[in-house]
Amino acid sequence: FACVALQPFKRNNLSTMKFAAFAALALATSTSAFAPPKSARATTQLAGAKEDFGKSVLAGAFALTLAGGVLAQPADAITKSELNELSYLQVKGTGLANRCPEVVGEGSITPKSGSKLVDMCIEPKAWAVEEEIGKGGKTEKKFVNSKVMTRQTYTLDGVEGVLSTDGGKIVFSEKEGIDYAATTVQLPGGERVPFLFTVKDLVATGNGGTFKPGFQMGGDFSTPSYRTGLFLDPKGRGGTTGYDMAVALPGLQSGEEGDDELFNENNKVFDVTQGRIEMEVNKVNTDESEIGGVFVATSLSDTDMGSKVPKKVLTKGIFFAHVE
Repeated sequence: FACVALQPFKRNNLSTMKFAAFAALALATSTSAFAPPKSARATTQLAGAKEDFGKSVLAGAFALTLAGGVLAQPADAITKSELNELSYLQVKGTGLANRCPEVVGEGSITPKSGSKLVDMCIEPKAWAVEEEIGKGGKTEKKFVNSKVMTRQTYTLDGVEGVLSTDGGKIVFSEKEGIDYAATTVQLPGGERVPFLFTVKDLVATGNGGTFKPGFQMGGDFSTPSYRTGLFLDPKGRGGTTGYDMAVALPGLQSGEEGDDELFNENNKVFDVTQGRIEMEVNKVNTDESEIGGVFVATSLSDTDMGSKVPKKVLTKGIFFAHVE
């Protein structure tokens, strides 16, 4: 463009050269303005780190060998005080409601008599499902990384419970809150596994009497049925209502031998299974009475009200809680 513009002005070659140099410099400056900023590169690196974390091998159901960098908080992490300053419209549609706040600090908190853990938030970051893998004529059970299919509603929030001591060790007993979330994950082959992510009736015992970095606690919890008694399957059968058999197949459900094949399908049950969670504190804010860390939990998947064999689901993520 600069050369075309300079053709009518051949009388002053020196001026032409100066103008061409100036135009080239301006063009180079303008193109640099469209280069991605450094923050975008940092975001790309963060996304790559998250992808690597999702592909990492899950070694043990209750292993707390999660390195600090594996479940590290994202660069745009937000604290509880910052989150409380946001209005509903500022949070709506951003995904912040599905995230746990970050804790800053490495202090310690010793609960007093009558203390409680409130505003507990448990956010899953990775899922794996136990599968039988065949290799060399042999089969072995391994956890296979899976992809979450549920929208951003799988985080537990507002969970609270009482703190007590047993032999100088902290014991947390969960009482109430949004302590369950229906979640579905998908295996690499396309199979989808629904399960109820929960910490209902959790009783977790710690390894000491003070919340501080390195403090660990764990215990068992109850996992209610993914379906309730009012749920009806495609044949209209349910636990407390609906038909008691598949109406289209009466000949196979006469109480004779043919009924055995459809017995579990017809007789719906509300299964309550047991899961386990292990938690480790890595951040403590003494001034705000906040603790944060990582967790590993295992539970059984949906049984379709007794008609399917459940799979073991491994969930890893972060948690936040306020000591009151």
